[in-house]
Amino acid sequence: MVLRELSEMLVHDLRDPRLRGVSLTRVRMSDDLRHGRVFFSHLEGRAQAGEAIKGFQSASGFIRREIGHALALRYTPDFIFEFDPGPESAARVERLLRESRTKTGAG
Repeated sequence: MVLRELSEMLVHDLRDPRLRGVSLTRVRMSDDLRHGRVFFSHLEGRAQAGEAIKGFQSASGFIRREIGHALALRYTPDFIFEFDPGPESAARVERLLRESRTKTGAG
């Protein structure tokens, strides 16, 4: 639910150029829904993660307010944004496997 709302916000409302190329991968909320950890990937990989985090921090007030309204939560959660290396790692493994198949003549 939170991931869907944040993703919609990223596509339609957040205009910060530092957030271009960002995809949200998952959200972990605390049991009381007061804190959330939002994981994201970036088309340009880890190199742009720092700038994306600055973009999210800049928009944090707007994000909190909109999530609070959209989900009608008793408390508006605080979010921490973290780069998720999973998609980048998966792409690297896939590339290595492809190269390995090409070298061995399989595939």
